[in-house]
Amino acid sequence: MNLGELEKAALQYFWSHEEADAKQVHAYFETKRGGSLNTIQSTLDRLFKKGLLKREKQGYAYVYRQAMSKDAFIGELVADVTKDFFKPTENALHAAFTSMSSSLSDDELSELETLIEQQRNNARSE
Repeated sequence: MNLGELEKAALQYFWSHEEADAKQVHAYFETKRGGSLNTIQSTLDRLFKKGLLKREKQGYAYVYRQAMSKDAFIGELVADVTKDFFKPTENALHAAFTSMSSSLSDDELSELETLIEQQRNNARSE
């Protein structure tokens, strides 16, 4: 999925703020990067249409919130990128993690092992 710089920044904003309308997002970015309210409104609308934000009409304005967590989004990005380079019979996820994990420290690998074990336990309990 291709995202522009402002779209990425807006997603980061919503991962740290529960919800906001376009004016609130504009006020946040105005001091950091400038830009018009119209640009923010267009950006939020594009993110909504891409399924990355949810919105609800409140009065005359839409109030936006994240459609998925940052971790879920990163997971979808990895899956999206790897499917372009692997056949359905190849295990792209294994290849991606093997490659990525080669640069991790022992502590980071241990943390990853803990997260995998937590996922296993969650899957078993469902």
